[in-house]
Amino acid sequence: MGSRILVINPGSTSTKVAIFNDEKVCFDAEVSHPRENIDKFFTVLGQKNFRSAAVMELIKDELSNGTPDMVVGRGGLLKPIPGGPYSINDAMLSDLEKERYGSHPCNLGAMIARELAARWSVPSMIMDPVVTDEMEPLTKITGLPEIKRRSVFHALSQRGAARSISAKLGIVYEESKFIVCHMGGGCSIGAHRNGRIVDVINGLDGEGPFTPERSGTLPILPVIELLESGKYTFAELKKVVTSGCGLLGLTGTNDLRKLEPRMDAGDKEARFIFEALIYNIAKHICSYIPALMRGDARKKPVDAVILTGGLARSKRLVAELTDLVSFIAPVQVVTGLEEMEVMGRGGLAVLRGEMQLQEYKS
Repeated sequence: MGSRILVINPGSTSTKVAIFNDEKVCFDAEVSHPRENIDKFFTVLGQKNFRSAAVMELIKDELSNGTPDMVVGRGGLLKPIPGGPYSINDAMLSDLEKERYGSHPCNLGAMIARELAARWSVPSMIMDPVVTDEMEPLTKITGLPEIKRRSVFHALSQRGAARSISAKLGIVYEESKFIVCHMGGGCSIGAHRNGRIVDVINGLDGEGPFTPERSGTLPILPVIELLESGKYTFAELKKVVTSGCGLLGLTGTNDLRKLEPRMDAGDKEARFIFEALIYNIAKHICSYIPALMRGDARKKPVDAVILTGGLARSKRLVAELTDLVSFIAPVQVVTGLEEMEVMGRGGLAVLRGEMQLQEYKS
């Protein structure tokens, strides 16, 4: 029997779980968390026991085939650090629990992984956290001196998808150019140039297109006026723009699978919002062409535009988005367990001694 690796990936509206025997996936499942259940918790930290119990319920039968040798959690909002595997230590958990660098369900990945690993007395780790930072210095500059842009994005999904497409196309990732768009409850878009992600759209800070439940980029003065009006406190407005608007606010659902039948039934408003979603995603994908051309004297063409994440499972969305952005480069789609596979491979590499765990320091 090979090494068994349990992988836990909390997202905005779901928690994914997989168990690997060496490189082979022997179990994978996903539990969706209805909005009414999530809204019972005012903070992300409050969801920990709820999500941990959901994970144990998913894997309880699979545990009869053997307990894990390693537990890998999705990396959360930590200080900017190089990519790679990190042991889940007290310093990491302290920063996550205090939300020192931000709040997001991905923060729960390390917490749940450490808790479950303790049950079986096995190591726990994260891999390529969302704060992986390879942005070029000038991309962090804004017009307001007090504010600089941050690198917070779906690093696992994007890097995994880009490497997968590199292999499919028979090219070397470190010598290629991609625009990778992860479309889930949140959206991030990265410019991958010669193995580095030189700029990213940070959806957590409010950048980019609106998503199933996020506002995306907003005109700043009306937002300030909304705060001044007293309609929302800062905490209330922060929760709305990060988890209570987008498709949810515009159509009443954050589930594209429920919106498409409404369009098929002739709902013109649903169709209009769907088209606006696609337009917004396409606009921001196109905005990253300069990031791939900068510093390239030959102006080598972009190798592919890559779509991944839950929304990439919609054939309608992919077809209409492809129609708008395929002039940049051929569009490739990656769906499935890409993030989970990257985490599983990372855990296996550590167990085999091929990669060394790094220690996180506050």
